[in-house]
Amino acid sequence: MSTGLIVVIVVAAIILLALLVMLPRMRASAQRQKAERELNQRRESVAGEHRSAARDREQRAEMAEQKARIAQQTAEKERAEAGLMEERASMHERGMADHELVDDSERDRFADVMSTPGDRDGDGHTMDDRARDALHRDDDNGARMESEGGATSSDYEQGREDERRFERNRITDDVRESDRR
Repeated sequence: MSTGLIVVIVVAAIILLALLVMLPRMRASAQRQKAERELNQRRESVAGEHRSAARDREQRAEMAEQKARIAQQTAEKERAEAGLMEERASMHERGMADHELVDDSERDRFADVMSTPGDRDGDGHTMDDRARDALHRDDDNGARMESEGGATSSDYEQGREDERRFERNRITDDVRESDRR
């Protein structure tokens, strides 16, 4: 046999031996890569499920928060309406809303017992009528003082006049304040 043939056989034998030794390692490496790919796919699948569940829960949480805000605003509205009703009750107790209880056709019948004077000018408001009354009282007192000589005769009368003037100004200021509201 020729040396070339022996060299070829030896080289082929070495390659076969190398393949036999390397083949299990290559199989193990291929199995490891396959397992790694499968594990990555499972990870991505589970992560996607968790993200989807997280998005659903986030949407439910936002919806619950919005419902809570609506409930809060509804509660505040109810409190405000309760306060309004309480104020109306207070006005009725003090007789400040008698005009709501009496029709226009009945105003004359109840005029003496109503705590608020009737609407003399027919504009739907009695505040301006009360202010006019307060101003006319000032005119009457001024005319009376002029007819008496223009001055009061004692400190007592001067104090009483100052008290009346203060009370008229307070009533007028109250009327102006209520008109602003």
